[in-house]
Amino acid sequence: MKHILTITLLAAALVGCSTQKGVVIKKTQSASKAKSHEVVINSVTGYQDTPMEPDGLWHVHDPARPQPTIVTPGATFSENAKAPSDAIVLFDGTDLSQWRDQKTKGEAPWKIVDGAMVAEKDYIETTNKFGDIQLHLEFREPTPPTGSGQGRGNSGVFLMGHYEIQVLDCYQNPTYADGSTGSVYAQHPPLVNPCRPPGEWETYDIIFTVPHFDADNKLTVPGYVTVILNGVVVQNHQAIRGETAHRTVGKYTFHDATGPLALQYHNNPVAYRNIWVRPITVDNEP
Repeated sequence: MKHILTITLLAAALVGCSTQKGVVIKKTQSASKAKSHEVVINSVTGYQDTPMEPDGLWHVHDPARPQPTIVTPGATFSENAKAPSDAIVLFDGTDLSQWRDQKTKGEAPWKIVDGAMVAEKDYIETTNKFGDIQLHLEFREPTPPTGSGQGRGNSGVFLMGHYEIQVLDCYQNPTYADGSTGSVYAQHPPLVNPCRPPGEWETYDIIFTVPHFDADNKLTVPGYVTVILNGVVVQNHQAIRGETAHRTVGKYTFHDATGPLALQYHNNPVAYRNIWVRPITVDNEP
């Protein structure tokens, strides 16, 4: 259990925290006694005691990092897109046979409601493993919305089980930029925010190329991802800095050339439907 204590700005100054105008600091203490300070800047809650991103401009989950520009998406784009003939259908609204519990490897614990699978209890992952892929899926945020920031409609798509593309209700719900919908979590904010209101179906079309390692298990080529959210490019062949995790800078650790796709349960009943994937080849010849 976490205990949150709001500290006055004067007290914050005494412990060496930021005292800039408009900043509220919260001290979070976990059961392990590890301490962190949540900082609220312009109604955005985040952290400024985390490592700096490699560009040296922002802390991981920095609430001062500019918010992605809001863009109203156009037509429904790929909503209800029929899977191509060479695609592997991962969820067609009828069963969870392509998925399993990530921890136990047993049956997927999510439920199916009106042709959608709804997140609950645990992460799930595909029974098959994939490398370079084209992925399509649709998600719907809970309505009426509850909570704020990272506590509102939180889930995620994990490529190879390591690299998270964030799912969150970011419609009129600011949060730290590198945790917004369409972000490479904790690394790269989305280029813009084209989120639809909660209760409406949203689409992800993702092209992912895997990282490569040499014979000594050292990284030679990073993974890259292109993400289209509701028909709008939010990641453009973006290099991934390594495994994504809360409050940390990405770091690569050797893994196999293929891995499962995973969907996150983060205490919110986010719904998913129409999930399919196409294994693809990458030709780097000019």
